[in-house]
Amino acid sequence: MTDDPKPPRPPSLKSETRQTNWRRTNLPKYQAHLAVQRALMSGALEKQGCEVCGAAKVDAHHDRYDEPLNVRWLCRSHHVKLHHYGEDMFPIGRQQAGSQD
Repeated sequence: MTDDPKPPRPPSLKSETRQTNWRRTNLPKYQAHLAVQRALMSGALEKQGCEVCGAAKVDAHHDRYDEPLNVRWLCRSHHVKLHHYGEDMFPIGRQQAGSQD
């Protein structure tokens, strides 16, 4: 009897944990996260300070997952606020209209 076996899943997605289920359902986000990790390890990408407060401990934020290495560096607090309250909560990486130094 010659049954065609199912193609194996990628090794990192075999389990049924909450984390792997998230990865499976959010594959573009997960792939962008992995691309940032690889770029940081290779030196192709370097962490910057938080765009809002300048903190050194930062997360990479993607505005677009189809541009995985185009990230904004935000401390955890500002990253969470950005996701919770939206882009207009505070100006990031740009000056407010009408403001001058």
